[in-house]
Amino acid sequence: MILLTVLFLCIISTYSASVKGHTTGPSLNNDKLYKFTYSAEVYVDQVKASLQKSAGYRISSGVDVSLLWRNPENDDDQLIKIAIRDVQVENVNERPADKNIFKGKSTEKIIRKEYLEALQRPIVLEVVRNLRQIFYYQLGEFTNSVDISGNCNTTYHVRQDQVTKVKALDSCEIEKQGFTSHNKILDVTTKATSATIYVLEDSFIKSVKAEENYVLLLNSRRKTGAKIVSKQRLELKSVEAGPGLIAAKQVASVIKTLDSSYVAMTLVAEPVKSECKKCPSLSEHWKSIREHLHPDKLSKAEAARSFLSFIQNIRKATKEEILQIIRSEKKELLPQVVDAVTSAQTPESLEAILEFLDFKDASTSILQERFLYACGFASHPSENLLKSLTATFKGDIANEEMRETLVIVMGALIRKLCEREGCKLPAVVEAKRLILSRLEKAKKDDNVRMYLLALKNALLPEAIPLLLKYAESGEGPISNLAATALQRYDPSLLTKEVKETMNRIYHQNRQVHEKTVRTTAAAIILNSNPSYMEVKNILLSIGELPLEMNKYMLSMIQDILNFEMPSSKTVRQVLKDMRVHNYDRFAKMGSSSAYSGYVTRGPDVSSTYSLDILYSGSGILRRSNVNIHVFDRNAELHASQVVIEAQGLESIIAATPDEGEENLDSFAGMSAILFDVQLRPVTFFQGYGDLMSKMLSATGDPISVVKGLILLTDHSQEIQLQSGPRASTEFLGGLAIDISGGMEFSLWYRESKTNVKNRIAMFIAGNIEVDSFFMKTGMETTLEVETALDFISTVQFSQYPFLVCMQMDKVESPFRRYVTKYESLPSGRRYTAKRGKAELLAGNEFPLHQENSNMCRKVFGAKSDSSSSWF
Repeated sequence: MILLTVLFLCIISTYSASVKGHTTGPSLNNDKLYKFTYSAEVYVDQVKASLQKSAGYRISSGVDVSLLWRNPENDDDQLIKIAIRDVQVENVNERPADKNIFKGKSTEKIIRKEYLEALQRPIVLEVVRNLRQIFYYQLGEFTNSVDISGNCNTTYHVRQDQVTKVKALDSCEIEKQGFTSHNKILDVTTKATSATIYVLEDSFIKSVKAEENYVLLLNSRRKTGAKIVSKQRLELKSVEAGPGLIAAKQVASVIKTLDSSYVAMTLVAEPVKSECKKCPSLSEHWKSIREHLHPDKLSKAEAARSFLSFIQNIRKATKEEILQIIRSEKKELLPQVVDAVTSAQTPESLEAILEFLDFKDASTSILQERFLYACGFASHPSENLLKSLTATFKGDIANEEMRETLVIVMGALIRKLCEREGCKLPAVVEAKRLILSRLEKAKKDDNVRMYLLALKNALLPEAIPLLLKYAESGEGPISNLAATALQRYDPSLLTKEVKETMNRIYHQNRQVHEKTVRTTAAAIILNSNPSYMEVKNILLSIGELPLEMNKYMLSMIQDILNFEMPSSKTVRQVLKDMRVHNYDRFAKMGSSSAYSGYVTRGPDVSSTYSLDILYSGSGILRRSNVNIHVFDRNAELHASQVVIEAQGLESIIAATPDEGEENLDSFAGMSAILFDVQLRPVTFFQGYGDLMSKMLSATGDPISVVKGLILLTDHSQEIQLQSGPRASTEFLGGLAIDISGGMEFSLWYRESKTNVKNRIAMFIAGNIEVDSFFMKTGMETTLEVETALDFISTVQFSQYPFLVCMQMDKVESPFRRYVTKYESLPSGRRYTAKRGKAELLAGNEFPLHQENSNMCRKVFGAKSDSSSSWF
């Protein structure tokens, strides 16, 4: 019946095109039968592929049109009869006999007898007003039209006996199904065009040609995409003698006379939910993939592929089906099940996982953490999800680390909902109030830190005054956390007050600050459109700072210049002043550094890395910071950040602490941001006793920061084609990830080492399918990669300046991509064409600055064979 609706619309649009100046209704004459031919073609393929090789189908028929009734009081109110005949279905492109799914099948067998009878049953259409006024619009003027695509903005171009109708498909008001990814870089761009050309002859339709195109592109890699092309053609073949008009005053009586079983239909297409009759159950599907999600196999692309297919099936499942799997699975596979169930983001999956998890039970904290992080990475979080987490936070939680993780994730959800214009939703308002009010009342440092971490995710403009307060007057770690939270804000939100506070912190106008806080304040100033005097004062301070901070600030300035950052122009202006730019200031010794470079530079997206490392004057690490950003012309994604911090370790080697750091407790820990979400920091050791205990029992094994499966790309869209069928498009991208880090320390060799390991496997699948009631045609495109990225810093502090070697290595990475096009019938007959390419991407060590290369040669040249024996 969908095709009938399409024909209504073609005919309606046709009759709209009366000759300019014509004052009567459409020129459909009494007692005439108009015979048309109609065809519709659908193509599915890669974006740049030729249509001659596309998957698809063609359906054609004859169409008989006659006038049944005309309102005696209004010529523009008419009843038209439309009948379809001689329906044929065939390949849109020629296929060899062994690849032709229609071979040997009649139209009745392809479409099924009952559907063919329904399709060929006559329909009647009431035209209640004359739409000929399109000819009175000036060239390019907009109006609205209602058809199967919805209520759409339309432009008409008129030239003699030809009318071109251009429909803005992105403006169509229709009930939409689907969702998009939170970050544009991880999402899919859809471009759509629609044009219809009407040719008239003697005030009547001669032919109609319509074409619409949908192009879907993966933003992060535009070579991965698909297109759908739908073409229609209606052509008048003859005019013959037809039935006479039915005499009546009302249209209702005419329809009753024809057939009382007629029912009214809307012109706008209504959502249709397809059902899979032969699909495996959720339990059956899980059994077929569960081995790929074993913890030992999470670095493989097959794990990410299985994760995505599991999500697809969970989205179709009931709460009871989901719970059955969760409750019956073994301990080692449960975390991966929790990742998938949470990432499905359906009401049923949320209810199931909340019913299963018990936050009063500390023994299940691993599962609780995986659930919470999956919530934080949610591609399209709901208000109900945030509401549920807020209620959980207010209840009893046995593990304090889970309480901290929960509120941190609430901050991430607040930001995501606010960015989708949901800041005024009741659940968002309540969560914001809870975090801000509890931070203001917090007395313990642990509580203050917890809420500051939540604000570091939420990035609320109204939280800036609180962050300034803690940045300037808080204790060292608290001050540093507040400053790094401010560093994540868009520079446009950083007011004059923020910059004044950062200047006071950096220059220590009111009190002494740790150098980690001061360098963060300097970075905020230099990244926020700094004034000439702000840059000049920072440069003049170099030489008066602690030794390693001098070197770090010089390196930061050089990096701004080398990488052409936004403030580089102002820095160059200041450096023209020789009081600022002189040898004494720019020849400071030290080992701290800051450096940025490109990981990749491409036509679609580019990615950069930044490595900065700050030491104390005694040669002990204070902070190492590794960042990776991904960006295109319109958006940016903070893909990852791993920060390792240490303090209060000078007593171990009988060294003197730097200014402002005399009373710091011994501490080392790691903090990470992953895909714009701040994670809960982990602690290596806290306090001198804990330090000595772990030094004596150290194994050198890294500590896991985050491990699991993450749903990155999550795009689902239903497209109503003008030719009748619906197209479903789905792009899913999954990541199996394991980030760990460690810090080793040798008193004997006076050497320290930090190591951050990133193990990643990614799988992306795009599936585009046009589902007619008699067949399906579509395309699946996939790409997968497995890679690892390691950052290692080695420090030898037996002399000054001490030797520092930084290494950033990427291993060889297998990369595979495949495209599969198909056509299938409900009977199971199927045509498939598959192409693929596999390659090995070379590994490499990223080139840092020349000074680092020289230092690495000294470090590894000086190490003895026995230096690997720690402690």
